[in-house]
Amino acid sequence: MSGYIFLDNLLFFAHHGVGEQETLSGNEFIVNLRLKVDITQAMHTDDVADTVSYADVYEAVKAEMAVPSRLLEHVCGRITDRLFRNFPLIEEIHLKLAKRNPPMGADIEAAGIELTLQRSL
Repeated sequence: MSGYIFLDNLLFFAHHGVGEQETLSGNEFIVNLRLKVDITQAMHTDDVADTVSYADVYEAVKAEMAVPSRLLEHVCGRITDRLFRNFPLIEEIHLKLAKRNPPMGADIEAAGIELTLQRSL
């Protein structure tokens, strides 16, 4: 039985961006994750070892957000690669990464990228 583990509205301050000022001063970023996981065993055992710990997922995302990248697509690629590598029970990842108030001369709350990836066999 598959279920979903989610982490909503993780807030990070990071130095991602194409412009020099963005990489120097940094910005706030919001990460939302939805992870498809086989939860069958955990439903019976009540043991975190039989599922994916959202605390461990948070630490993995935090580590990747700390590494500056020019493109949010690149950050998303690193996050999804790491999650698939570190957590074999993850079958699918839905990730949304948004930069708050991006410097583009628009009255905008956030802009970013959203993707869904399935584990390759």
